[in-house]
Amino acid sequence: MLSYEPGDSLAHRLDPRSKLAVQVGFVTVAFAYTTPRGLAVLTAVTVSMLAVAATPPWTALSELKYVLPLLAAAPAVEALTLGSPWVVVADAVAPALAAYRILLVLAVSAAYVRTTPVRESRAVVQRHVPGRTGQFLGMSVAFVFRFLPVLQADLARIRDAQRARLGTERPVHERIASVLLSALDGAFDRSERFADALQARCFAWNPTLPALRFTWLDGPALVVAGGFLLAAIVTVV
Repeated sequence: MLSYEPGDSLAHRLDPRSKLAVQVGFVTVAFAYTTPRGLAVLTAVTVSMLAVAATPPWTALSELKYVLPLLAAAPAVEALTLGSPWVVVADAVAPALAAYRILLVLAVSAAYVRTTPVRESRAVVQRHVPGRTGQFLGMSVAFVFRFLPVLQADLARIRDAQRARLGTERPVHERIASVLLSALDGAFDRSERFADALQARCFAWNPTLPALRFTWLDGPALVVAGGFLLAAIVTVV
């Protein structure tokens, strides 16, 4: 489940602003270097960043398993044609590279989510976006980080229940419709209970948030973020 996991890795000890800066730099480089060689280097960088976050690559992939079919579908659809030869492999190369690039970005984002408490992410937003706008955005970030893992767990339970009732023997379109309807129904039910829980706990727009402090560990992280941005600028120029 894609959520915060307490730990003592190097990424856990970094300031969330440093981790966000590294993410922004990585995304910039990922969209600047689009060749297979560039993506191979970015793959090694991604594995290194996951290691710093004490997150094995297979764990990150398991967290993103619901996105993988969508990423795989784009190259497959692009390769299909309406006439002979029906499949053009060359047309799938560019979408496949783009899908792989997105997968790397999502893996780095998963490392951030697993190593950063929700309150710290909210603190970053509210302390850098002034006024009620910052409060609203910070609240939204906190809600998304807390609500998505619950929805993901509900979806997994729905699929398990479907398999237990031999739902896998039904046509694909019926299985998809059944899962989506059950998931939407559960999402609306969860949102109503979530709203009741906020009222019961006297939800505050501007709570006391954790202090954010840079340490000497953030220095190398900021240097890496700056290196990413510089590499992207050099490529564009």
